[in-house]
Amino acid sequence: MSSRATILAAVRANLPKPGRELPDVPRFESDQPASLAAAFCEALRRMGGRALEPGPPEDPLAPLKAELRTSRFVCSATPEIQGALDLSGEVDPHALADVDHAVVRASFGVAETGSVLLADRDLKVNALAYLAQHLIVLLDPAAIVANMHAAYARPELGVHAYSAFHSGPSATADIEGVLVQGAQGVRSLSVLLAPKIAARAVTH
Repeated sequence: MSSRATILAAVRANLPKPGRELPDVPRFESDQPASLAAAFCEALRRMGGRALEPGPPEDPLAPLKAELRTSRFVCSATPEIQGALDLSGEVDPHALADVDHAVVRASFGVAETGSVLLADRDLKVNALAYLAQHLIVLLDPAAIVANMHAAYARPELGVHAYSAFHSGPSATADIEGVLVQGAQGVRSLSVLLAPKIAARAVTH
C-alpha cells in the first residue's frame, strides 16, 4: 500500500462519529410563482442562458434538431438524441475535446435561479458539461422545483458520486469588470423544456 493510500485509510478510519441525527432544515417556503416553467426561463435568461422555443406536439425536439443541423460534432448523453460518440462504455475525457454540441437531460431544474442539476448519471462523462463548446439541456417541466431549499431536499443530491448545478454558460467578470462568457467552460447553455414521455430518439 502506498503512503497516500495509508494516509487516506487512516483518515477514513478516524472520521468523527457524532452518533446523533442531523437536525431538520426548514424549507423557508415562499409564494410559489404561478408558472415554474416561466419563472425558470426568465431566471435562465438573466444568467446568460437561453430557453429554446417549445416544439410542436408531433415533434417536441424540433428546435433541438434545428440547433444541431450545422454542428460538426454532436455528443449526446441521452438516448433521445443520437450523437457521434458512444458514451455507454468507458470513455477517455480527452475524446470530448472537439465536441461542438453536447446534449444531456437534467435531473431537475430550479425556477429561482434558472439552474439545472447535472449528475454523473446524466452526463455519462462528467467532463462533457465543460469541454463542449455548446451545452443543450433537455428538462422535463414537471421536474422544476421552486427554489434552492426545495432543490437540496431532492434525493439526487444524496445518491450520486458527482452532481453540479449549472446556471447559464461559463462566465467571468474579474478583469476590468467586463463580463466574458465561455472563458472557462461552455460558450452557451440552452434549455429545451421537453417531457420525457414526449421525447423520442432522433438523429440530427
